[in-house]
Amino acid sequence: VQLVESGGGLVQPGGSLRLSCAASGFTFDAYTIAWFRQAPGKEREVVSHIKNMDGTTYHADSVKGRFTMSRDNAKNTVYLQMNSLKAEDTAKYYCAAGYFITTPMRWREYPYWGQGTQVTVSS
Repeated sequence: VQLVESGGGLVQPGGSLRLSCAASGFTFDAYTIAWFRQAPGKEREVVSHIKNMDGTTYHADSVKGRFTMSRDNAKNTVYLQMNSLKAEDTAKYYCAAGYFITTPMRWREYPYWGQGTQVTVSS
């Protein structure tokens, strides 16, 4: 199983970025996929996830209305479109995947992780 994130970078407040997570080595559409982020000195937190069973999408309150997660099963890729970025969105963003996920917001439930991509929002 391999997850490879891309698309991070430095952006000004109010700007946009689109993160991608390319997956390989497993049946992509059968897995719950999530985006987590972790800022220095803070705990890893869920940003969004798409469940494997019904395809429903969740976004954390802190990003709701600004971020949108989507998946393209034909390309084995998930995306995180991030608009109206704020300084507090600065963190390393990780893509995670798991099959037997009972609580998608808990990062410890995910066995597969990418290496992360840094997002820095600063003027």
